[in-house]
Amino acid sequence: MHLTIGNKVYSSWSLRPWIVLRAHGIAFDETVIPLRTPETAELIKKHSPTGKVPCLADGAQTVWESLAIMEYLAERFPEKAIWPRDTAARAHARSISSEMHAGFQNLRKHCPMVVTQKFSAKPLPADVGTDVARITAVWNEARMTYADPSQGPFLYGAFGAADGMFAPVVTRLHTYSIAVDPISQAYIDAVLAHPAYRDWLTAAVAEPWILPQNEGEIPIVDLRARS
Repeated sequence: MHLTIGNKVYSSWSLRPWIVLRAHGIAFDETVIPLRTPETAELIKKHSPTGKVPCLADGAQTVWESLAIMEYLAERFPEKAIWPRDTAARAHARSISSEMHAGFQNLRKHCPMVVTQKFSAKPLPADVGTDVARITAVWNEARMTYADPSQGPFLYGAFGAADGMFAPVVTRLHTYSIAVDPISQAYIDAVLAHPAYRDWLTAAVAEPWILPQNEGEIPIVDLRARS
């Protein structure tokens, strides 16, 4: 398997399938393409039919879009339980993952992912607060209603596809010092401590590509080079 991704400091959509692959011990190679360079679009197009990352190649099969890649992995490796085994938990996990894929535009716009930074808490637009309230509500519901605590501290117990979908949200809430309830904070801490995420962060810190920042130190990220 070969996963083409954007650089790890900024590419939130690339983090999603990458961390699921790594967390489940699925072997893969990777190509990292820096975002917002004159060559970015041409380099990505060599790997991805949409010109966006991430994109997974598995032999002759090509899969793009983060959520589609996770569904493919779940079918390819059914023994890994990438989605919860329980029917109700699996339905909930797929629902909130699809909601993540399509929504929370205000949080994305005002708090782009930049995993190597940590900013002091600042006032954010009300719409960002609305997004955060919804996100933490579904996290609480997953943990309180569907999680098997004996399997781990993640949304449904063991780390799975839904955790992969929300991993970049975790980094945003951490980076921008956004306060959340205790259950959500415990979940954030668990994701940030996961060995797969620590590997991603270590690689991100070592990257040579730095995008310009504005006067408020909020990173300027090209969100178009993703899927």
